Amino acid sequence: MKRTSLEGAACPVARSLDVIGDWWSLLIIRDAFDGMRRFGEFQKSLGVAKGILATRLRNLVAMGVLELAPASDGSAYQEYVLTEKGCGLFLVVVSLRQWGEAYLYEPGEPHSLLVDNEKGEPVGRLELRSRSGRALGWADTSVKKLPVSPPKRPRR
Repeated sequence: MKRTSLEGAACPVARSLDVIGDWWSLLIIRDAFDGMRRFGEFQKSLGVAKGILATRLRNLVAMGVLELAPASDGSAYQEYVLTEKGCGLFLVVVSLRQWGEAYLYEPGEPHSLLVDNEKGEPVGRLELRSRSGRALGWADTSVKKLPVSPPKRPRR
């Protein structure tokens, strides 16, 4: 079944999923945050078929989440590096991690832990806050549609 593009969707969640919505892409991004940069590193970590990995990496580069850079060791290889757009996904990955920790593990079941490098302590839970700093939950928010802007007319 061919995947339908959500590129023109009015919903920001749908557009985001169009870029990172399959598990391989998000796991590649997770691994990039963990310092992986080379095709072989991603392939070994994920155990994914080379063709699937190549397609996902190509798409992430095309969407501006990753970029190709010369190998940091000076070899002829190229490496995949997170762009600013890719780095913007850090809180998404942390949020998914924290949700998984809270709901998908039995008490005491081992899993990896995200820690603060400076203190060596586990990071705190992410919280959504209003502009004034008040903690917000789902019931405290709503989605408002923005008015449609008229198309820009070309200058003469």
